[in-house]
Amino acid sequence: MKRIIVLTAALLLFYSHLSAQYSQVRFGMEASPSFSWLTTNDNKINRSGTNLGLKLRLLGEFNFQENYAITTGLGFHFNAGGQLQHDNSGAYWVNSDLGLPNIDTLPQGVNLRYNLQYLEIPIGLKMRTREFGYLRYYLQPMLTLGINTSAEGDIEGRGIGNDAENIDIGPDVGALNLAWGIGAGIEYSLSENTALVGGLAFQLGFTDMNKDDGTFIDENTGQRREEDSNTQNNSLTITIGVLF
Repeated sequence: MKRIIVLTAALLLFYSHLSAQYSQVRFGMEASPSFSWLTTNDNKINRSGTNLGLKLRLLGEFNFQENYAITTGLGFHFNAGGQLQHDNSGAYWVNSDLGLPNIDTLPQGVNLRYNLQYLEIPIGLKMRTREFGYLRYYLQPMLTLGINTSAEGDIEGRGIGNDAENIDIGPDVGALNLAWGIGAGIEYSLSENTALVGGLAFQLGFTDMNKDDGTFIDENTGQRREEDSNTQNNSLTITIGVLF
C-alpha cells in the first residue's frame, strides 16, 4: 500500500510539472468493465474461461499539437486473467500451497482459473479528429506496464473436490506484465473543458505471466517433462470515462 501511495504522489507531481510546460493538459478518470482471457503457445493448454473485471484509472493527456496528445495514467485492473484447461496431467502451481495434501499431480483435463490484480501504468499516443458538433473521434495505440499486486486461483477437475478455491498463487505468477494495445472511441463535449469518453480498447500481453516451474506427464511417453509454455494475459475493455 505504501508503494502505491508513493507512486500516486509521484505521478501527480509529474502531471503538475508537465502542466507548467503545456498549455493543453487534461486530466480524467476512468471506470471501465473488462473481459480478460489467457492464451498460450501450447496446443495442450486451451482457453476455457473468461474473467469479467474492472479497470479504475487516473488519466493524463498532454497535447503537443491540436489533435495529438501523449497519454498516461495510473490505475488498477481488477480480476484480470481467465481459465486454462490442461490436457496433460501434471504438477502445476508448484510454488504455492494448493491445500491438496493427497494430490501431487493434477489430473488430465484440469481447469486452472487465474484471478489477478494489476497496478497498471499505460503510455500512448492519442490521435483525434476535429470536432463534429459536440463529438470527436479518436484512435489510441498504447503500451502498458502491469505490476501484479494480487493473484488467486481456483482448481476444477476430476477428484479435486470443492476446496481448491481462492488459492494464493502469487509465487507462481510473474511480477510484471507488459502489453501493447489499441483503443478507439468518441469524446462528447459537455463544456469547453469537460468531455465524456466512450470506446473500446484491446490489450494483448507479450510477456509470459507464469514462472513455469511445474512439470507435466507426456501422454505419448509417460515421462515427466518441464512445463515451459508461454502464457499471455489479454483483455477487451469498454472504456467509460471523463476528461476535464
